[in-house]
Amino acid sequence: MAPIIGRRTELPSALLTRHPELGAAFWRRGGVPPRLGGWALGQRSVLGIALGRTVFLAPHAPLDPALLLHEVAHVRQFQRVRGFPIRYLWESLRRGYAHNCFEHEANAFAAFAMMSGSSNPAPSAAASSLPDAQIGMPDLPFRGV
Repeated sequence: MAPIIGRRTELPSALLTRHPELGAAFWRRGGVPPRLGGWALGQRSVLGIALGRTVFLAPHAPLDPALLLHEVAHVRQFQRVRGFPIRYLWESLRRGYAHNCFEHEANAFAAFAMMSGSSNPAPSAAASSLPDAQIGMPDLPFRGV
């Protein structure tokens, strides 16, 4: 099953101590998800991709705190935003990956956590505490592409 779902991996305890929020995700290396994410972006693989509470890291991805915190932000989005996967894809189609509001939020979350040493930023520091309507994603019916 490892070629499909990757292998479970543990993060170093020092990293979890510095950024305890990383413990909210399950971590795997390899598998199909990083390759599918790469395919969507025209690359061989992405460094990481979150699906629900699981983050899949590419086999060669470094355990870089900024990358891991970015992916944990996506885990939080999965938990907070109704229909997140569809809304993420729709946002990417409408605005492109670089302008996707969920990517901007994940980048802001990771940057704040790296600067503060805390992965639980204050509500004003990252959009992660905002209701769906305030992150530019109103509850509209998905009508296809």
